[in-house]
Amino acid sequence: MNAQETAPSDVPIRPAATVMLLADRPDLHVLMLRRRAGSAFVGGMSVFPGGGVDEEDGGASGAEASLANLRLGVREGGLAYWMAAIRETFEEAGLLLARSADGVLVDLSEGERAQRFASHRAEVDAGRRRLGAVLEEEALLPATDSLFYVARWITPAGPPRRYDTRFFAAAAPLGQQALPDQREAVHSEWVRPADALARFESGELALLPPTQGMLRVLAGFEDSPQALEAARRQQEGPDLQVRMLREMSDGWQVLLPGDAAYERGEGKAIEGWLRWSSEAALGEGPREDV
Repeated sequence: MNAQETAPSDVPIRPAATVMLLADRPDLHVLMLRRRAGSAFVGGMSVFPGGGVDEEDGGASGAEASLANLRLGVREGGLAYWMAAIRETFEEAGLLLARSADGVLVDLSEGERAQRFASHRAEVDAGRRRLGAVLEEEALLPATDSLFYVARWITPAGPPRRYDTRFFAAAAPLGQQALPDQREAVHSEWVRPADALARFESGELALLPPTQGMLRVLAGFEDSPQALEAARRQQEGPDLQVRMLREMSDGWQVLLPGDAAYERGEGKAIEGWLRWSSEAALGEGPREDV
């Protein structure tokens, strides 16, 4: 599917990637960042780490790249979404999904190594170095196999920026601490998905519909192994389209497959597709006022 064909607008649609990092603390939590209030796009919103796919994220070929293309349903460049998710997570949250040649995810808890990678992060975030060069210098490989593709959402016409965003789920790396970059993200927290949704309903958190929808799916899992196993099994598809229901006093309601109103065919189909589900995610969810 061509995003430019499905959602025409004067604003170009940029490819993007975001990742839901999961950890049991002791029950299921997900990392969320709050964007700077003055940001040109979704300022003040609580989001998952992510951002636009850059030219440096592409260029890979081989079996892994072919599999990525197949999973995303694109002719080429699919693996760039995985790479962008890894790079953006490192830039925005300081967490690096990379492993050594023996397959072990990098541990940044040791003092000298932590300082070295903090310097790497600052250089990559400022655009002075490429993440690929850092990984090569440190003899690391991007842990693309640890990110599972679970959803796609396209920003509707209207905002000053539009993104065709692929969503991934991954286990948070051990031995690393999330720290917002204080440039795009000013606050980070590990939060239970159900608590984030409750705080959204109370007005404490500002959430976009895609974030709200993905939190609803996450809230249906008991722990991160269960959530990630479901993501692994379901990353081949099928894609189920999301719907939005307009309510007179409550704004827009996100309808997920399995919601009663969704199954009755209510609401308007939007450019959002889920490839990941949990039984407890079904049922009417919170509303998004616009």
